[in-house]
Amino acid sequence: MSTAVAPVRPLRPGKVLADLLPFPTLAREAVLVVGGAALTGLAAQLTVPVPGSPVPVSGQTFAALLVGTAFGARRGFLALGLYAVAGMAGVPWFAQATSGYTMPSFGYILGMLLAATVVGALARRGADRSVLRTAGAMALGSAIIYAVGVPYLALATGMSFSQAVAAGLTPFLIGDALKAALAMGLLPATWKLVGRNG
Repeated sequence: MSTAVAPVRPLRPGKVLADLLPFPTLAREAVLVVGGAALTGLAAQLTVPVPGSPVPVSGQTFAALLVGTAFGARRGFLALGLYAVAGMAGVPWFAQATSGYTMPSFGYILGMLLAATVVGALARRGADRSVLRTAGAMALGSAIIYAVGVPYLALATGMSFSQAVAAGLTPFLIGDALKAALAMGLLPATWKLVGRNG
């Protein structure tokens, strides 16, 4: 007589990590959106100035991509939208405790709003389930942030496009690679843990 062990069924794409939380109510959704905005604001205070650039290295890009991936496109958009609107209204939670929309780095915040939405949509299709797919989603999200942030930086400061790339993209590539590596370990590992315990 053989004892067959039922295989662990992998969680299907279509869900993001936030969907696995209990009690799906409007209050929970509001807590997620406000929490995502607050997490981004807190991470934005982890900054390292970059010599010759008005844009510091900060944790806000990582937080924005993580919020989008874990929450999905709609919640990610709402959380980053709240972060942007509250910061424009005067909440000092942009990088280096700044606020407003006249600073040269505001384009990166707009890029984060778009990137969180895109990576959230990709995560709902399973882009956060494996190391390689997570790497692709993070790379695309970072590219979107720069695609908005660098031209905005050039316009806001009067820099040429090549100067804006040198000041607002090149110094951040190593940090972005480290952030992507962290996400590549964190997100698929969380799904494996959930799959084992769920």
